[in-house]
Amino acid sequence: MANNNHFNFENELWQTAVSLRGTVAPAEYKNYVLPLLFMRYLSLRYEQRYTQLTMELKEPRSPYYTGDAEMDAVILNDPAEYASQNVFIVPEEAKWSYLRSQARADDIKLKLDQAMRKLEESQPKLNGLLPPIYARSNLSVDQVAGLINLFSKDMFSRPDGSDLLGRAYMYFIANFASTEGNRGGEFFTPQAIVKLLVAMLAPSRGIVFDPAAGSGGMFIQAEAFTDNRHSLSFYGQESIETTLRLGKMNLMMHGLDGDIKLGNSLLNDQFPALRANYIISNPPFNMESWGADKLDDKDARLNIGYQKGQVTNGNANTMWMMHYLYHLADGGTAGFVMANGAMTTNQGAEKHTRRALIEEGFVDCIAQLPDKLFPSTGIPCCLWFLSKNRAGTHGYRARREEILFMDARQMGEMLNRRQRTLTDDEIQKMAEAYQAYRQPGGTLPNEAGFCKVATLAEVRGHDYKLTPGIYVGTQADDDEAEPFEEKMPRLTEELRGLFARSDELQAAILADLEGLV
Repeated sequence: MANNNHFNFENELWQTAVSLRGTVAPAEYKNYVLPLLFMRYLSLRYEQRYTQLTMELKEPRSPYYTGDAEMDAVILNDPAEYASQNVFIVPEEAKWSYLRSQARADDIKLKLDQAMRKLEESQPKLNGLLPPIYARSNLSVDQVAGLINLFSKDMFSRPDGSDLLGRAYMYFIANFASTEGNRGGEFFTPQAIVKLLVAMLAPSRGIVFDPAAGSGGMFIQAEAFTDNRHSLSFYGQESIETTLRLGKMNLMMHGLDGDIKLGNSLLNDQFPALRANYIISNPPFNMESWGADKLDDKDARLNIGYQKGQVTNGNANTMWMMHYLYHLADGGTAGFVMANGAMTTNQGAEKHTRRALIEEGFVDCIAQLPDKLFPSTGIPCCLWFLSKNRAGTHGYRARREEILFMDARQMGEMLNRRQRTLTDDEIQKMAEAYQAYRQPGGTLPNEAGFCKVATLAEVRGHDYKLTPGIYVGTQADDDEAEPFEEKMPRLTEELRGLFARSDELQAAILADLEGLV
């Protein structure tokens, strides 16, 4: 019942926010709505900490008690007393109570911009997160006032109000992604996929890295998975500045401190020396014209064990794989999303790199997912796991000559006509199979139609194709015999040929008919 209540609360907020959108495009609207949610969060956290300190200062048994009004004022205005709880002191002009009182002022948009400037000036960590964009926006005063009043609901004044705001922020991100179609995939990964990746990797201690960080969902789920939130540190890179801001705000609203930098990961790696224990990522699918010609032939990321990978400007998938492998620490594992075509493509450079990853012993697991998990794309996808803990060290079983395959195409339940999700039981089943495969002394997972531990000899026998259906005993779909990105151009060319042939036949028939006249 609690989950349904949360859904209704979040959905009610969303529907009201949508009704206030007017003619503003969804892709722009999120850049106005989400920063307001974030400002509400910052102000609420400040109010809560201020109230807590005030009560402590009045309590004689409290270690904060001084009995001195001047000392109390110093403590109440000491940034360190707030920073210790991941809270910022909010300037008067940026406090939510002030903005709410000014919500219907003719210059409220200007006041919002001023509030954001004040916040950025007062807190270095907020620098660049809150650009002044309201005064020049197409939002009306009524729209802005409606949003301010929406985020002023009494529920957000409860002790758990900051948690509710965090959940609302995540819910809004998911819905904005859904309304934006393919563009939504630039900043959002469906929760079922995020939960599955994290459950399979089971992060416990060390560095978590996401070079395609988006809105930061991988980090938030990783932190939720571990019992000790201080045992993980988070690093990421994002190429789109507006998305970077959304991600940083998301982390702060969940009490996380991450080092997320702006830049193109493949061409401008901001963390060349970083080696991560866990890499969790959802890179752009089948990215074309990404700049392969700009790579140095001596780029260390192209080294795959004793072999060298190859890249093609037609598809960045294998470059992402090599980027992940390069950034793995000894004993680390990377789990990431890929288009299904990456499992079987015969394109020269891509097949060469896939073969090198297999032969050098880095491919640990391939899990094929059901369709419609992404509302923003119809491209079917799978999960890849590359690992540097396959030699029988770091507490894991030796498995360099094996790969675990999982076929989850029949899993999931429909949320609506367009989108499917995975159930918690299905996520647990896949995670348990992967853990059993990695742990020493256990029973290797082998369930016909679902999973199998295959040898490299078997994979070689299938020409290095990694489609799970080949190995687990299910028939691979006809569509999977040829990757989508190769099949579509071929079929398009065939269709052009058929159209041309149709034109020729039509002309011949007309000529014959004219000859009868």
